[in-house]
Amino acid sequence: MKNYIRIARPDHWVKNIFIIPGVAVGFLLADMPPVSVLIYRFIIGFVATCMIASANYVINEWLDAEFDKYHPTKKYRPVVSENMKFSLVMAEYVILAVLGLALSLMINRGFLVTEIWLLVMGVIYNVKPMRTKDIPFLDVITESVNNMIRLLLGWFIVTDVSVPPGSILLGYWMGGAFLMGIKRFAEYRMIGDPKTAGLYRKSFAAYTERTLLCSSMFYAFCSTFCMGLFLVKYRIEYVLAMPFLFLLFVYYLYIAFKDDSAVQKPEKLYKEKKLMAFVLLIVIIFVILTVVDIPALKLFQEPFLIEI
Repeated sequence: MKNYIRIARPDHWVKNIFIIPGVAVGFLLADMPPVSVLIYRFIIGFVATCMIASANYVINEWLDAEFDKYHPTKKYRPVVSENMKFSLVMAEYVILAVLGLALSLMINRGFLVTEIWLLVMGVIYNVKPMRTKDIPFLDVITESVNNMIRLLLGWFIVTDVSVPPGSILLGYWMGGAFLMGIKRFAEYRMIGDPKTAGLYRKSFAAYTERTLLCSSMFYAFCSTFCMGLFLVKYRIEYVLAMPFLFLLFVYYLYIAFKDDSAVQKPEKLYKEKKLMAFVLLIVIIFVILTVVDIPALKLFQEPFLIEI
């Protein structure tokens, strides 16, 4: 039984904290429900998302088994090293998916539709004939859609009468693409052999360290540009937080060069204490800039009049 629990990856549920920024954006732009309702929706929504994510992990582990045997650490996953039954794996997938969707019904229609989208992305990413994880660059783009989906889930916890602005959706999506691109860069470096890397993941046969790094920088530029548009439009004070966001991207790239970097396993990023401290600092900065008005920053939006 423990092997079937392991392939659901409960240790990866921490990734669903990416729902929280969606709640924060909803707090800024939408009408808030009563606090008790918000807490109820968040708890139910978080658990529902964990169930759907675990359903996706289950089919991911089963369908990746023939490739994971070429990875230095993933070859020890239970689907690769243990005699697990297909019928039980599929039953686990169905149970997790049904639980996730049933819980989603308790929130609202927008949340339910978005959870269905998250479930469908798991199929598109893992299952042939689509299996986008085997296609260079498209693997990063389609996997990182889940980042944008989590933002939407957070938003729908607050309201279902509208959707967030496209700028923050695209910025969050491309931010996820940066994280996924750097994860692949770190994995590729760790494997250390292009041939073995290609056996582990088909898309790696077309990648090099250079293309992975350059594409990741492209995603970072797209993300920060879109998020900058959103931040400056809705509250000019947030412009002061942008340099810290840039530094966050740079520092994340920095830790990708470590041996056996936590970047390869985002669920272990909490062990990067400096990174966590910096993220906390950024959160504090955003909270301060949300409540403190700085009229002088209007010069970023309007002509500055002078007398000659």
